[in-house]
Amino acid sequence: MVDIAAAYTFAWRNAPRIPETVLRAAFTLVADVAWLRRGAGVRRMEANYARVRPELDARALRRLSRAGMRSYMRYFREAFTLQAATPAQVNARVRVVYPENVRAVVEDGAAAALALGHLGNWDLAGAWSTIHVAPVLTVAEKLKPEALFDAFLDFRRSIGIEALGLGDADVFRQLVRGARAGRRLLPLLADRDLTATGVEVDLAGHPARVAAGPAALALAAGIDLVPTTVTYERLSGARRRAAGTAWGIALTFHPPVPVPDGDPDLSGPDRRRAQVAAMTQAWVDTIAVTLRESTEDWHMLQKVFVEDLDPDRYAKTRAEAGELPAHDAAGAPE
Repeated sequence: MVDIAAAYTFAWRNAPRIPETVLRAAFTLVADVAWLRRGAGVRRMEANYARVRPELDARALRRLSRAGMRSYMRYFREAFTLQAATPAQVNARVRVVYPENVRAVVEDGAAAALALGHLGNWDLAGAWSTIHVAPVLTVAEKLKPEALFDAFLDFRRSIGIEALGLGDADVFRQLVRGARAGRRLLPLLADRDLTATGVEVDLAGHPARVAAGPAALALAAGIDLVPTTVTYERLSGARRRAAGTAWGIALTFHPPVPVPDGDPDLSGPDRRRAQVAAMTQAWVDTIAVTLRESTEDWHMLQKVFVEDLDPDRYAKTRAEAGELPAHDAAGAPE
């Protein structure tokens, strides 16, 4: 058996010593082999891409999934070397679009909740943000074995990102406290619901289940909710030389999502739930545009669309979230 945690640790320690051109070729080969083997992850990625790009035929989808696997492996290659990058290299690798949408964080000492999808290299975006905007506090999915999760936490700390473990006690309260302390960015990868508290939304014309966290945090802490996208772009000339790599990212801070008044016939938790749902749909609508324009940078190898979920399990999820009566959980979703 391969010790996955040890393998990742070995890569983080040694990858920065390998020439970038060699690493790029190696990870491209890994991506292409995985794509050719057409495992479950590749097939799921292709199915997800088909939903956001319905105009593509089977051949075009195959080409797109190959580009998607190369983008996905690019993320891992960069993760293994990012902690060795200088601040100047990090700066050269990131092009920021609409920075005014988080300017209050810098100028007024405020905080902002960022709603992200699994797009591009979000760790690079976080490393840049800690230098140029504010400290970053986020939540990370618990990985197994635990040593692997610890290795990822150590990696994120090395680039200035503080990460809480999803499922740990009082995670949401810690996020709210961090937000209320001010001058902090709180990015949450939310295009896949990992709990029973998510929201069903329309994603590119299809029902999907995403996390409620960004909207709930923004409301609880009284801070802006800023949809944020990260996409890859090829570098050239002086910027490529300064970056020390052939690829950079475009980090786009979209306009904050307005807080709706809510249904006047609702009050308390029901009203708040309706506000969360409306704000969640708003940030999903924003990110969906990028999913269509830069589909290959959406690293989604898991089920996210309701049509792909097990009906009985999904009914139970909705019941746990208070969306269905408990007695309906054993039947098909409505």
